[in-house]
Amino acid sequence: MIVYGVGELLRQWRHRRGLSQLDLAIAADVSARHVSLVETGKSQPSADMILRLAAQLHVPLRDRNRLLLAGGFAPRYTERPLDDDALSAVHDAIRRVLRAHEPYPAVVFDRRWNIVMTNRAVDPFFAHVAPDLLQPPVNLVRLGLDPRGLARIVVNLADVRAVFRTRISRQLAAAPDPELTALHEELLAPEPDEASDRRVDADVVIPMILNIDGRELRLFSTITTFGTPMDITIDEVAIESYYPADAESAAYFTR
Repeated sequence: MIVYGVGELLRQWRHRRGLSQLDLAIAADVSARHVSLVETGKSQPSADMILRLAAQLHVPLRDRNRLLLAGGFAPRYTERPLDDDALSAVHDAIRRVLRAHEPYPAVVFDRRWNIVMTNRAVDPFFAHVAPDLLQPPVNLVRLGLDPRGLARIVVNLADVRAVFRTRISRQLAAAPDPELTALHEELLAPEPDEASDRRVDADVVIPMILNIDGRELRLFSTITTFGTPMDITIDEVAIESYYPADAESAAYFTR
């Protein structure tokens, strides 16, 4: 196993973001020479400098801790369960968002797409899922694409798979993760007859079309994240809220 110093790790993040040393230096308000010295290990950055550069590189909090450890400093960011007392205000806020979104479905998931919370409007859809797929941790991607999961009721499954593939590919490009890479390889590898540049015909957004008891429901979704998080769990959690894409679908939920 290769152990990288903080300078090399910062260089890798800079390359991942497509920035030059000068770009990073200007953004962080330091000299390009200092960035070069840090990356080559000729200058040992302080903890504050590591975090300053990491912020400009949009490094996730989990990886900022790794940078600090590589630099010889203690981690700065904690990671608590979402139901921890210290996160009670955030937990309550999420519950309010979920309840307020009813009668439409909403789910909360972590960086690896494991479902953390749902609202009651999701329950009827889980009735179509094999019980073993609902054993924790319930993965949203696997749930959506497994033939024993929601895939059996998704009319435009290829479109949904393409959306998942795009979102997770972007996520991996922003911050590599071995488990997420394995999930991508398992469920999102292109099918032999699937065009790699697949285009979806949609006027505004790509809907997910579900067949429920012979009725087609068309849904689109939005993603909500927390601004300026200081806890790793909060940094990595997202709320996906689904909305009806037409009047017929809205009527189904408001019956």
